[in-house]
Amino acid sequence: MTQAPLLEFSGVRAQYGPVEALKDVSVHICKGEIVSLIGANGAGKTTLLSSIFGTPRASAGKIIHRGEDISRLPTSRIARRGIALVPEGRQIYQDMTVEENMMMGTTPIGMNHFDEDRATMFQLFPRLKERRNQTAGTMSGGEQQMLAIARAMMGRPELILFDEPSLGLAPLIVKRVFEVLSEIAAMGKTIFLVEQNANHALKLSQRAYVMVNGRIHLSGESAALLDNEDVRKAYLGLH
Repeated sequence: MTQAPLLEFSGVRAQYGPVEALKDVSVHICKGEIVSLIGANGAGKTTLLSSIFGTPRASAGKIIHRGEDISRLPTSRIARRGIALVPEGRQIYQDMTVEENMMMGTTPIGMNHFDEDRATMFQLFPRLKERRNQTAGTMSGGEQQMLAIARAMMGRPELILFDEPSLGLAPLIVKRVFEVLSEIAAMGKTIFLVEQNANHALKLSQRAYVMVNGRIHLSGESAALLDNEDVRKAYLGLH
């Protein structure tokens, strides 16, 4: 690690009632990186992302952003620090239009840059421009995923957390989603990607962590993990 991390989990533990979901997890993401976190369903991946925003709170350890412990900060203050989440299942505002959803994304920073950033998002997602006045809940799953990404980008985040962005999407749409993530990284954004599709995640990211039962089981360069026999058997379906 040649530079101070932008985001770091240091010995983080978290639980839901008596069940410990995160067990002494240490992970770091440096500015400009794409880092992926892979693992089976129920391994604790989503919990790790959610703990940044305090749901659940870390019961031990620290979550550090730009050198400051944010483990106890209110969610609203964390969003204003330039961290955005594209949640699992998209969670767009179904009854609002595409443009209204994008407006909601400006909540951490206000509307000063709305017109400029909307134009950028419409360039990245031409389909959203076509659908700008359409009720978001009537769009396809792929279109809703693009909207969830655009909404997050409207807050001008420095760090974007993606939670299972390929979930439930057709293979062609998954391919486009990962192309978009690469384009977003090229804009200078830092990406922390939680993804069950290990093959896509490892091909996109520079570094990766493998989570098993709430612990980090393996970590390293993504290319090396792609060649790791255990990873290939467990997550890539290759033998």
